[in-house]
Amino acid sequence: MSTEAVARCHDTLAEGSLAADSATVLTQQLRDQGLFFGERPLCGVLRPRFLTLAEYQLLGRACALIGAAFEKVRVAAMADSALRAQFGLTSWEEQVIHADPGFPVASPTSRLDAFFVPGAGAQGLKFTEYNAETPAGAAYNDALSRAFLALPGMQAFTRDHVVLPIPAAAGVVDALLQAWYAWRGVREMPQVCILDWKEVPTYSEFVLFEQEFKARGIPVFIGDPRDAEYKNGQLTVAGRPVTFIYKRVLIDELATQSGLDSAVFHAVRDGAVCMVNPLRCKLLHKKASLAVLSDERQAPLFTASEQAAVQAHVPWTRVVEARHTQYRDSAGGDHTVDLLPFIAERRETMVLKPNDEYGGKGIVLGWTVDDATWQRAIETALGEPYIVQERVEVPSEPWPAMVDGALHIGDRMLDTAPFLANGTTVNGCLTRIATDPLLNVTAGGGSNVPTFLVEKR
Repeated sequence: MSTEAVARCHDTLAEGSLAADSATVLTQQLRDQGLFFGERPLCGVLRPRFLTLAEYQLLGRACALIGAAFEKVRVAAMADSALRAQFGLTSWEEQVIHADPGFPVASPTSRLDAFFVPGAGAQGLKFTEYNAETPAGAAYNDALSRAFLALPGMQAFTRDHVVLPIPAAAGVVDALLQAWYAWRGVREMPQVCILDWKEVPTYSEFVLFEQEFKARGIPVFIGDPRDAEYKNGQLTVAGRPVTFIYKRVLIDELATQSGLDSAVFHAVRDGAVCMVNPLRCKLLHKKASLAVLSDERQAPLFTASEQAAVQAHVPWTRVVEARHTQYRDSAGGDHTVDLLPFIAERRETMVLKPNDEYGGKGIVLGWTVDDATWQRAIETALGEPYIVQERVEVPSEPWPAMVDGALHIGDRMLDTAPFLANGTTVNGCLTRIATDPLLNVTAGGGSNVPTFLVEKR
């Protein structure tokens, strides 16, 4: 069990000066590899996240089924405007998602964000969000893995445990190249631009991905959309030709700050450049995608195995609107409920989330507010696209850190966010830890830690 490995790792760190020595090495590794989110170090604890092989396999099987179900919903929605309306797209999003990206997969690289309670089996894994547009953290995970393997405490721990990092960035690059080859029709090198605003706090990860591309001999540079020009069928960024965009800029921000008539949008829609993830990824990136996926109206789209996976791994989620819908209780019984009164009465077990925000913005945890505040939040949710989602158990683990020169072990909550290649194959896993239940690094709290497979020797 991974819990046994956690206890043994902490015992090891308590031996002699291993904790202090590990903290010194980690600080140096973070500095040398640029592992910072803006100005803040990515990690402040002294052990990685441990998963057993069985836990990782469970994660992989669940993601494959959920990913397949998402794709069926997406294909059906693209052909059915009534179903598509459930996602809450804006008028301009409705316009751009129909652009053909030149390859079949809507999100070659994506990330499912979940909470995974050890020892609870399949029912302990709940997916709460789907990042189908610009999943971050894969290169950070790999760089942190390399840093942790260098820690004296980890070296001592490996005397009685096998630990294996789970690379994530290579899977991202491979998925990007698969999309490029399908778009181009031949296996030739692209001219890659990693595209986002130069001032974003994740810039340090772009540098890591630049190294990943260069290690494969692929021409690559980091560019800002404000430096893009499109003339005579050729996209350039800061004067450099581009045939492939690894899009890290959010589509919403690109549309808002540059406009739909900007160089990047024109080049993509003209088919002059390949972009991953493409514009059509916006449909599943909406938080409403989990509501659409788990709604009883979509059940006929899925196989029995996919239906079972949705029921087991997707918490009850609905778009906030006046309607009747099905609710499955803890005993497995289905009930028809009047949605708005139902969620008003169940404040302590419900979460409200805006349909298209990130970094924890606009989320209301029902159990943290009073009835009046909750009712106002529901009224707000009716005026703009929101989802309501049933509360899930947020696991916690003890984590070691150096505090005032001494080893301190304290509980922190953690999530489990596997990276998917082409919607169904797990390649690595992001883990974030925090004392705040939102567990969001973008919002300014918590840390990233690398995820390792572990087994006793």
